[in-house]
Amino acid sequence: MEHSVQSQQVLAAVDLGSNSFHMIMARLINGQLQIIDQRGEKVQLASGLHPITGIAEDAQERALACLERFGQRLRGIDPHLVTILGTNTLRAAPNSYGFMQKAKKVLGFPIEVISGIEEARLVYLGVAHTLADDDGKRLVIDIGGGSTEFIIGERFAPLKMESLSLGCVTYTDRFFADGHLTEFAFLQAIAAAKRELFQIKAMYRRVGWQNVVGSSGTMRATTRVLVNYGFSEEGITLKALLALKKLVIQKKHIDKLELQGVKDQRLQVFPAGLAILIAIFEVLEIDHLTYSDGALREGALYDLIGRVNHEDVREKTVTAMQTRFVVDTAQAQNVKNTALNLYEQVAERWKINEPHCKDWLRWAADLHEVGLAIAHSSYNKHSGYLVQYCDMPGFSKQNQEALAILLKGHRKKLPIQDIEPMSKRAAKTHMRLCILLRLAVLLHFGRGIDEVVDPKIKAFKFSIKLTFPEGYLDKNPMTVMDLEREKVLLEEGMFDLTFQ
Repeated sequence: MEHSVQSQQVLAAVDLGSNSFHMIMARLINGQLQIIDQRGEKVQLASGLHPITGIAEDAQERALACLERFGQRLRGIDPHLVTILGTNTLRAAPNSYGFMQKAKKVLGFPIEVISGIEEARLVYLGVAHTLADDDGKRLVIDIGGGSTEFIIGERFAPLKMESLSLGCVTYTDRFFADGHLTEFAFLQAIAAAKRELFQIKAMYRRVGWQNVVGSSGTMRATTRVLVNYGFSEEGITLKALLALKKLVIQKKHIDKLELQGVKDQRLQVFPAGLAILIAIFEVLEIDHLTYSDGALREGALYDLIGRVNHEDVREKTVTAMQTRFVVDTAQAQNVKNTALNLYEQVAERWKINEPHCKDWLRWAADLHEVGLAIAHSSYNKHSGYLVQYCDMPGFSKQNQEALAILLKGHRKKLPIQDIEPMSKRAAKTHMRLCILLRLAVLLHFGRGIDEVVDPKIKAFKFSIKLTFPEGYLDKNPMTVMDLEREKVLLEEGMFDLTFQ
């Protein structure tokens, strides 16, 4: 089913950050987003995050209560026009899968966990749409609860993106857990942040920028405080930050900290955010930073608009990967055409007639040979590895894992072990898509030398019947041999393949 964005249709994005959860709802009118609702709650999902046990129980309770409220507001919106994004804490926590299953129940929509680089891309997209369309490079910085994103871009195009493990919630736990506001605590936090920042200093300074823009609650709160206390007339400077640090230390303890323009919940993580910001200014030698309202959630909305209007960044990502790994695009196109032909014949019967299923199959066909850039031997495994772990703008971690399973399983053994941990429905979908890709690849082993005729296919619960034109198999004994081999391999997945 195709979807076009009309003015009366509502789009929504939810950002499950390590510090705060945010929801934004909007309508698209004449190419511009009209915000109709914005909500945010300080959940501090990363507070007490343990490397083994993961997200703490009390943090989960706060998060689920918040999502239940968000879920009530999102009820009734077309699922294709809603995007729910998980960031650093859900990337890192060992128990994130279990939490996301609970969250899906109360929220009513699945959560997509995005990589740090994808987070950076969406942040930049959100910020770029709130600024004047001026020339020159800009550096965009977003300090979150568990990570900080750094993006250099021009207009709407990011040029350089990085995500570092700097966050106001995690740094609060590390350096301000006892609540004491001392010069020593600040020195430790600033030094730790600088160690992370040295990874990108040379590269970012070499690329350069004309202006610096800050996004996130930390940037907004800091800007307000600096103006309220007369440390700055507009924006943020290092001199103003150091003066603010002196003022904060004078309060001695977080419980006694009161700052004009900062809410109580933000105060708990404000000193850590301030320390990170000072380190950023000093290492990257920033003179002045201005705050922008644009953020990840706004970027997610603009990205969503692109998808439903057929300007999907994921298509560009797939094409870029084909170029990067020197894929034989003619072969990929032939495999894709046959895979989609088979898909159209069985999609309804196999209950895989969802847009995302067709997308996965298309992209898997486009990328099934990227692993040849590493080696021919077990290239299907190399293809799966590359797709799972490369930075792929527009794709969530779950999208990449789903694609990787199809690529690993497109030849030789079925990916039964990869599919087993999935839900029954997801496992069934992946297995069926995998079989369609396998058959398409098998039929095009000749790589365009011989004409390939797509067979008719009938699919049942655990059986597949292929019917070729009369005499075709007699003229193509290699195809027969490969189909016989495939028949044996499919039996491992409890599928019966017949052909005539």
